[in-house]
Amino acid sequence: MRRGLEVAPSNPAFFPIILMGSTKATRNRTLGLNDDDRRFKEKLVVLNGKVSFDDVCNTTICQNVFDVLDFLPDEFADLIFVDPPYNLSKDFGTVKFKTSSLANYQAYLESWLPRVAAKLKPTGSLYLCGDWKSAGPIHSVLDNLLIIRNRITFEREKGRGAKTNWKNASEDVWFATKSDDYCFNVEAVKIKRKVVAPYTADGIPKDWQKEEDGNFRLTHPSNLWTDVTIPFWSMPENTEHPTQKPEKLLAKIILASSKENDVVFDPFLGSGTTSVVAKKLNRNYVGVEINETYALLAEKRLFLAETDKKIQGYSDGVFWERNALTKSKGAWRGMA
Repeated sequence: MRRGLEVAPSNPAFFPIILMGSTKATRNRTLGLNDDDRRFKEKLVVLNGKVSFDDVCNTTICQNVFDVLDFLPDEFADLIFVDPPYNLSKDFGTVKFKTSSLANYQAYLESWLPRVAAKLKPTGSLYLCGDWKSAGPIHSVLDNLLIIRNRITFEREKGRGAKTNWKNASEDVWFATKSDDYCFNVEAVKIKRKVVAPYTADGIPKDWQKEEDGNFRLTHPSNLWTDVTIPFWSMPENTEHPTQKPEKLLAKIILASSKENDVVFDPFLGSGTTSVVAKKLNRNYVGVEINETYALLAEKRLFLAETDKKIQGYSDGVFWERNALTKSKGAWRGMA
């Protein structure tokens, strides 16, 4: 075993919960763990000292990210996706997070975000998730570290209504770079939309194509994403993680801000979406997750991704507008 690296130690009670047992409904495709998945324990990595990038390339590190950041080399990542706890009360199993003041949340970000940004290559990009309440602290901290390029807002249909306020149906993803020399592949993230009023010039379609299932146009991506579906029980990518991000969302970011064989780093990996999508899109990955159950789910999903490269809502090299495809073309492509 290389210096500073070891397999997570054996623990007979390593499943604090067995997710989605034998009683789930027929159409419930939520991915869980069973006794056979104990084999993925051998894939988890624990760091006990400084390591090289080769030591951790394409691995899931099962530890507290704040304990291992200094063990990882600086400037190894082409793209960093950060989905930390929002300033909300939330139980993540191993860790519970409580709502605090904006000043305290800003201090929380300042305590670790500079250490994460240090892992970014000079040509790299960082995406940081948040909600509307944390926009001020995020902007302040991020602006002191990197060059802020944009703030993406994506629609999420999940969420409860309120009688005295507007329903919260959006989240933000802040886009920043380390320098003016960075990767952005706009052609890789165009959206295929149905054309409602097709315009022709001399009988020839203008900026759209007539296809078997209708008329479609490729459009430039904006910073408002309404074509992303939060994973739910009938989607095969769904897990029991309480704040799981959609594979389609990660695919947009990874395709736009990295190239094949680049390195994607996620310091709050959760159930593995970032690493899984990176693998499906032929990128290298490094993920850190403190909760062993979620880390095992990540490894199970990575195993399944060896033979299943599908990303819901992305096919034929383009992102499809939600519900833009017929069943004959594969409904799973267009629903998210």
